[in-house]
Amino acid sequence: MILAGCSTAAPSLPPLTEDTCRAADYAQLIGQPATALERVLLMGKVRVIRPGQPVTRDFWPDRINFMIDGSETIADISCG
Repeated sequence: MILAGCSTAAPSLPPLTEDTCRAADYAQLIGQPATALERVLLMGKVRVIRPGQPVTRDFWPDRINFMIDGSETIADISCG
């Protein structure tokens, strides 16, 4: 019981039930080249994630994540 407080298990992330980062506002960018992000004014927390790129596991409900695939296309947009 003494070691119970030393657990290294990662905390579970809360499910996103709302569009907390307004990702839906950018849905039209899915399928476009990653360079399309250069023409969009993005205010707030933004993260662009490419294949194999290390990313932190921190969770920010108001941060928008743009996932770029191997062909430099915007494949997905999510909050977190």
